[in-house]
Amino acid sequence: MMWARLLVGVGGSGLGLRASRDFQGLLRVAGAGCVGKRQASSGDAALKKTPLFDFHREQGGKMVEFAGWSMPVQYKDSHIASHMHTREHCAIFDVSHMLQIKVHGKDRVKFMESLVVADIAELQDNQGTLSLFTTEKGGIIDDLIVTKTDQGYLYVVSNAGCADKDSAHMKVRLAEFKAAGFDVDLEFLEEALIAVQGPSMSQVLQEGLKEDLSKLTFMTSTLATVFGIPGCRVTRCGYTGEDGVEISVPQSRVVELTEKLLANGEVKLAGLGARDSLRLEAGLCLYGNDIDETTTPVEGTLVWTIGKRRRQTKDFPGADIIVPQIKAKTARKRVGLVSTGPPVRQHTPILGPDGKVIGEVTSGCPSPCLKKNVAMGYVDLAFAKNGTAIQVEVRKKAVPATVSKMPFVPTNYYFG
Repeated sequence: MMWARLLVGVGGSGLGLRASRDFQGLLRVAGAGCVGKRQASSGDAALKKTPLFDFHREQGGKMVEFAGWSMPVQYKDSHIASHMHTREHCAIFDVSHMLQIKVHGKDRVKFMESLVVADIAELQDNQGTLSLFTTEKGGIIDDLIVTKTDQGYLYVVSNAGCADKDSAHMKVRLAEFKAAGFDVDLEFLEEALIAVQGPSMSQVLQEGLKEDLSKLTFMTSTLATVFGIPGCRVTRCGYTGEDGVEISVPQSRVVELTEKLLANGEVKLAGLGARDSLRLEAGLCLYGNDIDETTTPVEGTLVWTIGKRRRQTKDFPGADIIVPQIKAKTARKRVGLVSTGPPVRQHTPILGPDGKVIGEVTSGCPSPCLKKNVAMGYVDLAFAKNGTAIQVEVRKKAVPATVSKMPFVPTNYYFG
């Protein structure tokens, strides 16, 4: 979904077509991360729709199924054009399918820390952090962002595909806390959510804000009136690697806000295709592909999400398994991969120099910025060092590849 998230023009239709096919394959499995595979009988009528659904269609959006929702994969511009526009200018992504929750009550921090690995107590007012819901076995239930607001509640955003699972998980813990006499409540929000991403985001959004956007740094949040629409929560974060915000806005006003943003020539709509290639270039995980309940935070190279105090107290789910792994290491590790030639897709076997299988690709696509293939996957620890020469098996042929640091392209988060 969403963590600490070059500019070379890409021409030619071949790369765009390959990337589009790769993403169609990704949709079939990404939606299955938490919600299961699409039934053959599923029709558009059975899919959930965001408040921007009709607007997407009016704007030429090509709608596809994603995690049980009808979402735009791209618009009139090609996937590659949308990707590069986001890197060079500004794009709007509809992320209203994501789960938004307010956690109320004086025991809200204790409640949330009983579910996730982050040190919520140490956050400053209006500061957020990426965290993980974990199982007692150390696996990852989902990734999420938790913001400690100055309004007396925690603001939580988690993945659409895991919405039912996350909601049920939190409700079970809520019942336990209430039975024990703690003061905590959950409020599931109906607001729309849009992500405004790209280097000119600040210039575009500042026109509609009284607040000084330069004071809102990466992973901080504020309530604001945006282009005359009150009650918006603006959080400086995103899933592209670029500077950006996510704006939670009343459903009844989201079309109005989107139109006002699009009135600026810097801004275009972008779909799931560009969102996926952007997040992959930024080295960001997609739940259900790159992390799931069979992977621990240590295997997924997400140790940084575990608060130092939480490592010492070991009072989060799965801590007895996860914390010892930090020092002892694990048998496998998530790494980045780069290659040339045919694109590397999910489930592609990763081979050692001798041709033996040492791992598997979890996400991959041609990089519009780098003009080469980028991927991530899990390999045996002995092959996890950056620069290690390995191979990937594409169409039953071994193709040279190299273990690479992530992000693949520099991130441009705003820290002030």
